[in-house]
Amino acid sequence: MTTIVWFRQDLRLHDHPALLSAAASGAIIPVYVLDNEGPGEWRIGGAQRWWLHHSLATLDASLREKGSRLILRQGPAAATLLALAEETGADAIHTIRHYEPWWRAAEAAIGEGLCLHEGGHLRPPESVTTASGGRFRIFSAFFRSLSAMLPPEPPCGPPDVLTAPERWPASDDLADWNLLPTRPNWASGFEEWTPGEAGARAALETFADAIRHYSTGRNMPSEEGTSRLSPHLHHGEFSPRQVWHKLSDGGEGGAAFRRELAWRDFTAGLILALPDYARENGRRQFDRLPWREAPADLKAWQQGRTGYPIVDAGMRQLWATGWMHNRVRMITASFLVKHLLVDWREGERWFWDTLVDADYGNNSVNWQWVAGTGIDANMFGRIMAPLSQSEKFEAGDYIRRWVPELRGVSDATIHDPDEAGCRPADYPPKIIGHREARERALAAGRKVR
Repeated sequence: MTTIVWFRQDLRLHDHPALLSAAASGAIIPVYVLDNEGPGEWRIGGAQRWWLHHSLATLDASLREKGSRLILRQGPAAATLLALAEETGADAIHTIRHYEPWWRAAEAAIGEGLCLHEGGHLRPPESVTTASGGRFRIFSAFFRSLSAMLPPEPPCGPPDVLTAPERWPASDDLADWNLLPTRPNWASGFEEWTPGEAGARAALETFADAIRHYSTGRNMPSEEGTSRLSPHLHHGEFSPRQVWHKLSDGGEGGAAFRRELAWRDFTAGLILALPDYARENGRRQFDRLPWREAPADLKAWQQGRTGYPIVDAGMRQLWATGWMHNRVRMITASFLVKHLLVDWREGERWFWDTLVDADYGNNSVNWQWVAGTGIDANMFGRIMAPLSQSEKFEAGDYIRRWVPELRGVSDATIHDPDEAGCRPADYPPKIIGHREARERALAAGRKVR
């Protein structure tokens, strides 16, 4: 008996229920399908493609150590897998369930031959429901219900044996997929990452050693206080329950991070209920909000040339490394939506292309939370003050690292060199004043009410 194991955002051998089940039944054909059609506008962005290349290479190496290999195919996922099953005589296709709308459509199109397994969340998102069986729309209520079902089951190890088929089907060459940038090589700064299962486990070990400081350190951009696990989680190089159990003794910091794992489950449940959440306002009254068409302002934000040092540092870190500090993500998102009054969807799509951890659920829910347009969201009238946020969380060294024009500015004035009268000539003035931006945003918000 031969079965196909369909890898997606679960690029690992450890704690992989679909792989374990298939391996126990006989010969397996591991496959990854690059589907550029099914996701439509949500095909993976440039930063994710860089990560994917390296993660697929390491997954293939791990499979070869066990006498197997990774088959690469390109095309519409369902049709490509069904054709591969017919070509190889495979009896079934095993995979871990995914909740993005395009993956659910592909799963439905494959039909009866598909064996779905849980393994991408702490609990299956559809199993965490209200007393009446509905979907939670508020995180605090969701978290209370989820917490009653935790901890998750302990993770399992990799298969002991992977049986190869009698004959391997043809495979694409990974290099031919052109996932890596060529000229210019905008990903040179991505080398600080180590994609793949081994890199993920090493990152988890490093974070576990520092977890007790996480609840405070995660807010300080100048410190290495965040987990930096999100790209590994997004690509499934370890499972959420592996992370949960590894951090079970992390005290207050561990509790704070496990709550963030729960948020990830919450966003999966939300896009299950509202699959178009990345396109549509969660609160439809915000369809009336008068967003500005401001391409020059949007470009200045994307390039980190707004004149607000903490915003510019974050946007330049994003472009250089494919990642941004979590506190700064909120500041930069709020600045685009509230200070510039640019539609949150413009920011969501920019993050989708430039983040190595861009996740459909997290990205859309987080943007709508900051924008105030979501179901469970911050109020639109709550406007983050980037200058005071920068000072409060001591972002001076962070700014100096990513905005070299300001390296010579003192701690006392680096958060707002324009106001202090010490702005270097090669650093842009503020694109708009904070008070002016705030008044404009509040006026727009009143039109919605």
